[in-house]
Amino acid sequence: MSLFSKIKGSLAFVCYCINTLFWAIPILVFGLIKLIPLKIIDKICSYIADHCASAWIYCNTLTERILHPVTFEVTGDTDFDQKQWYMVIANHQSWVDILVLQRILNGKIPFLKFFLKQELLYVPVLGLVWWALDFPFMRRFSHAQLKKNPKLKGKDIEITRKACEKFKTKPVSVMNFVEGTRFNNVKHQLQASSFQHLLKPKAGGMAFALSAMGQHINKLVNVTIYYPEQVPSFWGYICGQTKHIKVNIEISDIPQNMRGDYINDRQFKIDFQEQLNQFWSEKDQKLQQYHQHCTAPSHSATISSKCTKKA
Repeated sequence: MSLFSKIKGSLAFVCYCINTLFWAIPILVFGLIKLIPLKIIDKICSYIADHCASAWIYCNTLTERILHPVTFEVTGDTDFDQKQWYMVIANHQSWVDILVLQRILNGKIPFLKFFLKQELLYVPVLGLVWWALDFPFMRRFSHAQLKKNPKLKGKDIEITRKACEKFKTKPVSVMNFVEGTRFNNVKHQLQASSFQHLLKPKAGGMAFALSAMGQHINKLVNVTIYYPEQVPSFWGYICGQTKHIKVNIEISDIPQNMRGDYINDRQFKIDFQEQLNQFWSEKDQKLQQYHQHCTAPSHSATISSKCTKKA
């Protein structure tokens, strides 16, 4: 990486930090006002906070276009509706995935709400911002914890249900990386995943969210992200090492057979996992097509130089 790239990356990082601090202030103010126990105040403040967060993303996008421009090749469905409730799923390879999703979906669908680990609540500044924006914080209990304290069984599900209750009052987009963690070759081998470019999907979080939201959420946005050059780190991304990103979007109605009792209905649990595996199989085929396209010897030198083997 050249010195010039590092300088641009440092400038971009400073811009991202200043932009985050600037918009964090009004978001936190309205987040605190929402503590007043009146539904109308909560609703108004939520709308304002979401618009502030959307403006934060627009400013981040401006920084990207000026200091580390990226060409996005977006294919598939684009018929979005700001008044619709969406469940968004995507493959996960890097923290950059979040920037990609925010960039391509901001202003087209309601502001994205991510499922976050409870520990992230303590991240300086951002943790409080996520809280003010009503991001659902999840707490998972290990088998050891459940064995030691059986009363904790089902507690994580109840936390999910309560978090999703807030999303029924206004349109929202619920984001879920169903693999549960970022893809890398070591994790892929340890899982013995049957997919070539993906980890095994975990159905629980998505199933609980759909159950908690009921009929409020009826559209599925299935996003496939592919980095032709290499999977970037955040630092590499803001230093301009990523020039081209492919994104495919598929919008569909959420099948009725994906709504049910994931905990107590064993057959529903099996059917839900099979349905999700089918989505993942199709996504894996798409990623394979991208990979073959980028490594095909018939391509020009310009394209071939950009489409190297995915890390």
